[in-house]
Amino acid sequence: MNDMTPPAAAQGPLAFNPLDPAFIADPYPFYHRLRETAPVFKTPMGFWLLTRHEDIVFSLRDKRFGKDFAASIKRRYGADRMNEPAIANLSRTMLVVDPPDHTRLRSLVTKAFTARRVADMRPRIARLVNEQLDRVADKGAMDVILDIAHRLPVIVICDMLGIPEEHRAGFMLGSNVGGRILDPVPMTAEELQRANAGTLMGNAYFDQLCDLRRREPQDDLTTELVKAEEAGDRLTAEELRANIGLLFGAGHETTTNLIGNGLLALHRQRDQWERLKADPSLIPNAIEELLRFDSSVQMTGRATVAEVEVGGVTLPAGESVVMLLGAANRDPAQYADPDRLDIGRQNIRPMSFGGGIHHCLGAQLARLEGELVFAALIERFPTLELPEKDKPDWRQNFTLRGLNKLPAVWH
Repeated sequence: MNDMTPPAAAQGPLAFNPLDPAFIADPYPFYHRLRETAPVFKTPMGFWLLTRHEDIVFSLRDKRFGKDFAASIKRRYGADRMNEPAIANLSRTMLVVDPPDHTRLRSLVTKAFTARRVADMRPRIARLVNEQLDRVADKGAMDVILDIAHRLPVIVICDMLGIPEEHRAGFMLGSNVGGRILDPVPMTAEELQRANAGTLMGNAYFDQLCDLRRREPQDDLTTELVKAEEAGDRLTAEELRANIGLLFGAGHETTTNLIGNGLLALHRQRDQWERLKADPSLIPNAIEELLRFDSSVQMTGRATVAEVEVGGVTLPAGESVVMLLGAANRDPAQYADPDRLDIGRQNIRPMSFGGGIHHCLGAQLARLEGELVFAALIERFPTLELPEKDKPDWRQNFTLRGLNKLPAVWH
């Protein structure tokens, strides 16, 4: 499946399968080679790849790029797949729509993620971090992903959405987000079937949650969204369900991967872990560097709504464009020695949360959760080691980069 194979001049070592385990283990050498040989490249499948920081920043902010989700799906799956449950559900979310629908949907939830609201959550999140670590402290071992990186943000987003504690057990068991539907490489029939089953199960639960909050309103996001739906002009029932599901998934997935990818990177460059332990005041800056170094989100997609020139190449209207955020974060034109992890690096502006009107709503929340987890690990488990750091178990996913598990031990 070398549907992203670069042009003839870059054949050989650049031919790749974006779901190949070797590529998923380390995509960055490919990004560098593509940036050097074909920074604005049209793949045989018909979509474009951007790898330069400057081009990606421009494209995410320019109004000639939109979110033509239907065209992207038709290109990957055919016109008859838009009614597949997973695809139809995603099509109703703020993630893949343009204004005015994007503006309407996003405005309904923005106030829950303001800087002040997030800052007010700090004490609660700090307590939650310690509660999760209390569960494993005496064992001397844990799976970082399952025991803290996944559990913590799931509890936080459950709190925000008003999901009752007695309903949360199933959400704690592992990732509830497939993510493969976002990849530019189509899912297999089996993967699509699994995504549909997961979507239908999630929809059934979120319908129940909405019914509960109609009967028993609370100070939470679901109650706010239910009120908007009942007003009749701001949110349809299908949009309500789909966007609660999106908030749940997006609300934990990127944070889980920030913590897992970040801790792994710190232990693979052990001097940086020791530096962070010696000076915890570096943690906020380290979060920015970890986001840059191994981004939880590796790409985002757009479509040209008018002819536009990018990096000296003219893209016609109606073209699908994939911005490789992970490549932008390692662009040597933007960062000196970009493949080196440096938690003291200055002027870091990672592209990991996207940009423009679709910039991640929960970016500050993810940063806060990451900061509090790393601070607690340093304080409570200073002898922490990752015995499998040299053979990490990466999830088979291109867009959402993360680990299946990350064993840790301490004494």
